[in-house]
Amino acid sequence: PLQYSSKKNAFGTVVSGTKASAGLPQAGDEFDFYRSFPGFQEFCESQGDTLLHCMSRLMQHHGCRSLIKDQNKLTGLEERFDLVVDSNDVILERAGILLDEADGLNRSQRPVMPAGFQPPKILVSSWNREVGRSKTFRLLQAKNIARPQLKFREKIDNSNTPFVPKIFIKPNAIKPLPSLREERPEDLDVPPALADFIHQQRTQEQVDDMFAHPYQYELDHLSMPERLVLKTQEPQMYKPMAETNLFIITALEDLVDLNEKLCKLPEFAVDLEHHSYRSFLGLTCLMQISTRDEDFIIDTLELRSEMYVLNEAFTDPSIVKVFHGADSDIEWLQRDLGLYVVNLFDTHQASRALNLARHSLDHLLKHFCNVESDKRYQLADWRIRPLPDEMVQYARADTHFLLYIYDTMRAQLLEFGHGQPGLLQSVWNRSKEISLKKYVKPIFTEESYLELQKKQKKFFNTQQLTTFRLLFAWRDKLARQEDESTGYVLPTHMMSKIAEELPKEPQGIIACCNPVPPLVRQQVNELHLLVQEAREMPLLKESTNIRGQKREKSNSETGELTPKPRKKQMKVAEKPQDTFKPFDYSQSDLNVFADAKSKESTQFDPNRQDKTKKKKMPKGQKNNFGAGNRSMSYMAGKSERGFHHNWPKR
Repeated sequence: PLQYSSKKNAFGTVVSGTKASAGLPQAGDEFDFYRSFPGFQEFCESQGDTLLHCMSRLMQHHGCRSLIKDQNKLTGLEERFDLVVDSNDVILERAGILLDEADGLNRSQRPVMPAGFQPPKILVSSWNREVGRSKTFRLLQAKNIARPQLKFREKIDNSNTPFVPKIFIKPNAIKPLPSLREERPEDLDVPPALADFIHQQRTQEQVDDMFAHPYQYELDHLSMPERLVLKTQEPQMYKPMAETNLFIITALEDLVDLNEKLCKLPEFAVDLEHHSYRSFLGLTCLMQISTRDEDFIIDTLELRSEMYVLNEAFTDPSIVKVFHGADSDIEWLQRDLGLYVVNLFDTHQASRALNLARHSLDHLLKHFCNVESDKRYQLADWRIRPLPDEMVQYARADTHFLLYIYDTMRAQLLEFGHGQPGLLQSVWNRSKEISLKKYVKPIFTEESYLELQKKQKKFFNTQQLTTFRLLFAWRDKLARQEDESTGYVLPTHMMSKIAEELPKEPQGIIACCNPVPPLVRQQVNELHLLVQEAREMPLLKESTNIRGQKREKSNSETGELTPKPRKKQMKVAEKPQDTFKPFDYSQSDLNVFADAKSKESTQFDPNRQDKTKKKKMPKGQKNNFGAGNRSMSYMAGKSERGFHHNWPKR
């Protein structure tokens, strides 16, 4: 009873406090008006100090850093807000732990804390719990990590231009890299017009070669190695991880030695770890390579400019490079490291050809190696340096067993094909198609927002659509300048919310974002100007295309579109030509009605066309064909049946 009364009193206090807060002056002109009175201003300051004192005591009770009274009004508010957000995370995390303990779940394990960083937060929510298990995914992140982009020799190119391959040395080349021709058309003994044509053709060839896949010719003329189809090859069992040497490569000398080792092997396994949240194009943070006897982990952030030396092994057609799900890896290798792959075998494609239950690497490890993969660190921030041992072991396991899986799947492909290489050949061809993929840089155009807006499945009027377009352009421009992902600058669902609400004040923009992105908070006034610009647009519905001519209708006061009228418009547009349309053909470019004899009305009457095909109706029977679908909202025009008051009623 005491516990029940305490809950009841606490709930009543929260409700009364919420009601009291609702009675306060609203932010904006109303609050500024009350703020002009000295008594109200003093009362607000005193109550604010009291609330800050209570919050500081509460934060100290939970072991959080208390609020700091900063004399600087600008930075003090920002710092206090960040402290409140961090304290809320800590308090809610503890509440989640206590609730889990009440449910019988064990939450005693603590996440790994890298040296020099704060311990990570364990997010407790429905999406990161496994049914019937006590495991949780660990978001291992570091807020204060130095941005690795600042140390790169070659600055990241976020410009709105197509991607140009970084390769400048082409090992194992059958067709060399294109070289810029130095001769000019003026040097040729040809007429000026022909010289211009030759110059144009040469320029186009250079442009085509510049953006082409550097190993397109080599891959087109590549055939599957004969040793892949040998039946005598038995799967070679992997060595235990405890008995396998692991090498962390952070220096150029070690990278060169690794390349020499790989060039002497018949196959090796490769995997990448990627980070995309705090970079516009993304960052390849780690590369794992495994041979039959050794494992290697390469710091691609440190050796980003020197990774091209591995092209000698990666493009050797006699060496099989084993990947799992290489679609994204191939593009990341080209974009960040200038690496290309020749003779690829993708175990994901082999899994699809074998019709396995699932095609993920986790399933292959369990199915072929009876190994349970630890995916608690799959959402970790791979920019963290130095890497904790748990993350190193997690990355190492992605390639350590992959060569044995490759051997086993290759044998099963031959077995399923009854000894014929047809099924294995199909997997190899699909893998070659993946290696032919080219990285395509995201290019911003005036219509780029349309594809994203269609995915939202929301009907916007002209003001809302203009807001969405302006916010999309602002987000893209700022993300390229700051080298941040568009999701970090302004997530899509928040952008759609702002476009839908059309807030009139900057506080309304902040209210549409929870939590508020840092760049949105910094540039909320600029966003407010964009929304104001969109609100000045005339309020119209989407244009409806009827017989090739666009017609716009004014929208209601609320500016919202309902799906029902839209469906009716679609039905009308899909009717055959015999049905009536209130459309003035005299204003069109069609000449088929130019010789019409009747000039009693400029409005086109569809009952006058195609008289020869009109069926005769028996006497006494009215022609009521299509009357229910005809619109009477047009000017009166004389036809064969007389005036509109003699027409059939609905």
